[in-house]
Amino acid sequence: MDITIHSSFLPQNDPDAALAFYRDALGFELRNDVGYNGMRWLTVGPADQPGVNVVLYPPQASPGITDDERRTIAEMMSKGTYGSILMATKDLDGSFERVQATGAEVVQEPTEQPYGVRDCAFRDPAGNMVRIQELR
Repeated sequence: MDITIHSSFLPQNDPDAALAFYRDALGFELRNDVGYNGMRWLTVGPADQPGVNVVLYPPQASPGITDDERRTIAEMMSKGTYGSILMATKDLDGSFERVQATGAEVVQEPTEQPYGVRDCAFRDPAGNMVRIQELR
């Protein structure tokens, strides 16, 4: 089999703030910006990896969820316990400094973890955990 990950989805509740974080702080390119019924879906990804996409979607548009579920999702997003993504870089310290300089919320500075990786963490504007691991 030849299966790859094409897109991953993260919720966003402010498309302009999400774009500022993923484009301006992380350096991703905007690949698609789709509006429908007052909502926006943004597709972003690393410029040198055209086959890797992160779709930032409005969670209230998910079909089949109830109003109670929407409230639960909004509560989890505000606490940072709903969505997450793990990225990787060879220059963890430089990447951390560049993202931190944009005013992004730092969750963890670069740290050697007891399970054998060195990483850092930020929260995006919607509360999603964005961990960046050092490639060795």
